[in-house]
Amino acid sequence: MEGRAFVALLSISSLIVLAENTDHKNAIEIYSLHVDSTVTSRFAHTVITSRLVNKVNESQEAVFEVELPKTAFITNFSMSIDGETYPGTIKEKASAQEQYDIAVSHGQSAGLVKTTGRKLEQFHVSVNVASDSKVTFELIYEELLKRQLGKYELLFKVRPKQLVKHFQIDVHIFEPQGINFLETDSTFMTNELTEALTKVQNETKAHILFKPTIAQQKKSPELEETLLDGDFIIRYDVKRSVSAGDLQIVNGYFVHYFAPSEMPTFPKNVIFVVDQSGSMSGRKIEQTRDALLKILEDLRPEDHFSLITFNSLVTEWKNTLLQATGQNVESAKRYVKTIMARGGTDINKALLTAANTLDKANYAEILQTHSISMIILLTDGQPTVGVQDVEIIQQNIQKAIKGKYVLYCLGFGFDVSYKFLEKMALDNGGIARRIYEDSDSDLQLQGFYQEVATPILKDIEIQYPENSILELTQNSFKLFFDGSEIVVAGKIDNELDVLPVEIQAQSHTRNLIFKEEANVREKEKVFQHQKYIFGNFIERLWAYLTIQQLLEKSISAQEEQQKNLQVARALELSLKYSFVTPLTSMVVTKPDDQQKLQLANKPTESDNEKSRFTGFSGNKRSKSPKKKVLSYRRHHDESMYYSQRVPKIAGQRAILFEMTEQSPDIFRTVQTPQLLTNEYPHFLLQLPRQNDVICLNTDGQPQVSINLISDPDKGISVTGKLGRNRNTFVQFEITYLDPHVQLHVSKEGIVLSYGGHATKLPWTKSASSTIQGLKIAVEKERSLTVSASDIITIKIAFVKSPNRFLGLYFMDTDHFSDKASGLLGQFYFDTRLESNPGASQREDERVLSVHGQKHRVTRQYKKDYRLESATGTISCWSLRITP
Repeated sequence: MEGRAFVALLSISSLIVLAENTDHKNAIEIYSLHVDSTVTSRFAHTVITSRLVNKVNESQEAVFEVELPKTAFITNFSMSIDGETYPGTIKEKASAQEQYDIAVSHGQSAGLVKTTGRKLEQFHVSVNVASDSKVTFELIYEELLKRQLGKYELLFKVRPKQLVKHFQIDVHIFEPQGINFLETDSTFMTNELTEALTKVQNETKAHILFKPTIAQQKKSPELEETLLDGDFIIRYDVKRSVSAGDLQIVNGYFVHYFAPSEMPTFPKNVIFVVDQSGSMSGRKIEQTRDALLKILEDLRPEDHFSLITFNSLVTEWKNTLLQATGQNVESAKRYVKTIMARGGTDINKALLTAANTLDKANYAEILQTHSISMIILLTDGQPTVGVQDVEIIQQNIQKAIKGKYVLYCLGFGFDVSYKFLEKMALDNGGIARRIYEDSDSDLQLQGFYQEVATPILKDIEIQYPENSILELTQNSFKLFFDGSEIVVAGKIDNELDVLPVEIQAQSHTRNLIFKEEANVREKEKVFQHQKYIFGNFIERLWAYLTIQQLLEKSISAQEEQQKNLQVARALELSLKYSFVTPLTSMVVTKPDDQQKLQLANKPTESDNEKSRFTGFSGNKRSKSPKKKVLSYRRHHDESMYYSQRVPKIAGQRAILFEMTEQSPDIFRTVQTPQLLTNEYPHFLLQLPRQNDVICLNTDGQPQVSINLISDPDKGISVTGKLGRNRNTFVQFEITYLDPHVQLHVSKEGIVLSYGGHATKLPWTKSASSTIQGLKIAVEKERSLTVSASDIITIKIAFVKSPNRFLGLYFMDTDHFSDKASGLLGQFYFDTRLESNPGASQREDERVLSVHGQKHRVTRQYKKDYRLESATGTISCWSLRITP
């Protein structure tokens, strides 16, 4: 007999281990969890080893999940079951996918091993463990630590969810330049746990060991609950001087670190280009205003600045740049406080206006001769007004900027195309960054500005002997910011005894030349006989850096042939050094009696966007002429439809998915043709804290009110009515208890009722209003957004093609309470997608667990009513409900 699924979830960096079961507490016991991280000259090599045992007399599923930094490359994985080892193999992605697809056709696969988080990526593999059997998981990854704001950082999110007998985080750091400072920080540390932390440091080495006993891990002596729940952070920096930097050499490869400090900062000329379209309404525009107010205060008196806001129209705060005097900053802050979200999105015109404003200021000699000009764009969506072809926009902006200014592109949330922003930024000397919709979005914006606020060098050229250095990484840099670091690596000719380097750069006050020489043999001695060294680490660092830079160059490559060469070389290095990159996959093999193959892919930021928005990892689907769609009906003694009034919560949560052995016919499976992409689902549900989207359809009766959401803790209820053809919803009723506001939404418009008064808001006009913190915004002929702090955001799309209807969806769904109920409310807690290891399962099938009940869902393509484009599609897990 198969037991219920257990999860053993480990995340470093972050570290999460999770074991849960409703029948047996900690049936899968994690008896040992070691994280060994070696940092040698900024290059980190991390080995995670987790040992588990199945303590019960039936087979259990162990799921191993590791979150690792987005900048890291997985290099190896293996699992050992009762002494038998099953290794992972890194292959070219196409080859791995072909092997995977063959396994899918034989019913052997459980799907891609790939998800992404905000700062981390998740590696996931599962295996059945027999009674009393042991399994050991080992994962290895490598990364180059990036210096930001004057420090390097290692982050471990620690969340075991059970007491672990042998638990330790063991970090060794070796920095030949010398360690300037070292600190540890934690969000869960207590006096007892502090005693489990030891730090030993000398001039060049540090050893950090966190090894709590079972007693130290306990919340209290009486409880079997762990204190380990939060962040464990190591921060450090190295010693350096104003020179040509530090050269380090091992086995014919060198790495050069250059990070001067204590230099005057260039005056900046910065234009903030801020999206204020309707999609920015609610928390996003609030947080943007808050961040801009703080950023304006951080401007230096010698800086010049301006503000451009845009929706369907482009508005300039001033028609030129002004010096950041106290008076001008206060004037700008007053302007920022008036920014409201409404209208469409004209990115092209906004950026062209910014470039033109800088051109005019240069022509008028308003700006200082030795200064740095930059444009910082913040947007949350696709262009919808003016020029909407993203390739034409990219070309227009590159022609307008002509290399004179730097463009930074910040994408707010997941409705924006990161690929579009990334290429546009790279084409113009900048970078792109995603700002995640969260409570700290304003801090993310401020943090990015701090990284680019202090340019101290420009036009940096680093020269090495031309005929003695092979395969050099990037050695020319447009800007250098205080607190960051330039890293260059390459291969040295065997006959070279002395490696000279010359750096030319321009500071605010003068042209600079730095010179340095390194004795190759003397430098190589530094790393001999060091237990802190792992293999040819500088060669691996060089390969890591080269792959990253080749992939970045391929994004902005102008010629297809050039792009193909860069990608081919990156693939060659990925395979040679066994890195899981966006071009390779790791094939994970499993025992013969289980689903045999899984793939681990390296997601890019745009893949993360697709996964977050579509709930699909991007792997090929197995071909099948028909899909199984589940339909449901309730017990005969229950009301067929929800009443229009918000009913009491008791018993309602389980109405839809109640299932007992005495009533097997409650759930029936019907065969239907695969739904085509020209169909809209009734509802799109983003599961909280998950990447998955559910496409939900209901076959309710037309014009009968259905209770969709009732959350008494949050004081919100939503009902809806289907149209006559039952294909779409045509009416929604949204009710808030505090303030007591009701919104009647139909195809004709919105009626807002408050305080005994009713206000009509037509779809033909944009409008916004705030009632006791509740923000209501109508974007003309597009959408209604209702939001407030600490509760969900409700959005209703007004779709006009092919027939007019309304599309409801929710944002910030983790703000629902566990009292949420109704047709949609039941999905927003204790709901997750699972594989079904005990049965043959196609790649496009999953099991949806809702409050412990299991229901089969299938992967299908539907039209996405959240997008302005009428052709936008979404891949989602489809579920049909039949009363």
